[in-house]
Amino acid sequence: MKQGSKSMLEGVLTFVIGLALFLFTDGVETPVVTLTKVGVVLMCVGGVLVAMGLFQAMRNSRSVQGG
Repeated sequence: MKQGSKSMLEGVLTFVIGLALFLFTDGVETPVVTLTKVGVVLMCVGGVLVAMGLFQAMRNSRSVQGG
């Protein structure tokens, strides 16, 4: 699997896990941080990974085309 595709897949999975935490752990209390905040952080990280994967895929397609 190419690096760009791998980054996009990891990003989507991370985003989905973060979204699930954000949506379904509203009443759960933990000692240090709330799980909804962890979900928001995971969604942000997932978005960054997807963006990096798109950038890598575009960069690789340009080098293959010779541009």
